[in-house]
Amino acid sequence: MTTPPSPPPPGGAAPPPGVVPPRDPGAVPPVTVPDVATSQPQPSSDTSIGELVSNITQDFSTLVRQEMELAKAELTQTVSKASKGAGMFGGAGLAGYFTLLFLSLALWWALGTLISDEGALPALGWSALIVAAIWAVVAAVLALTGRKEMKEVEGLPMTTQTVKKIPDAVRGQDH
Repeated sequence: MTTPPSPPPPGGAAPPPGVVPPRDPGAVPPVTVPDVATSQPQPSSDTSIGELVSNITQDFSTLVRQEMELAKAELTQTVSKASKGAGMFGGAGLAGYFTLLFLSLALWWALGTLISDEGALPALGWSALIVAAIWAVVAAVLALTGRKEMKEVEGLPMTTQTVKKIPDAVRGQDH
């Protein structure tokens, strides 16, 4: 039978050996992170070549696995942001489409009325060609701007940077 832990004696003295002081229920337990560099056995002068190769293979495998996890995390974050932005642009595009449609129809009718003879019917054919030419210029400018923006997409910058360090890490060199 064990004795429940007693509160610490007054004056801040340590509890007797074998007695665990009670924890504060709201306290967060400490988290320890293993140090990868010190958790591996260090090679000694009597370590065989097979053990060294095994250690190198294990370290390389761990490095590749960590790089893959980093790439997945970056890709997930990038796709998430891109999909949210694409959804918003899609909604804005639809609303903009209807706005431009009705503004174009109004411009078409106004131009047709302006270029017609007095008292005659509006010249809607020519005004439609003028509005179409305006939209062709707008489409070309947007396409060129979009192409420029797509060329500036970064991809996976952190993964690319850390993958470049792998050959030096394999050789045992630090950056």
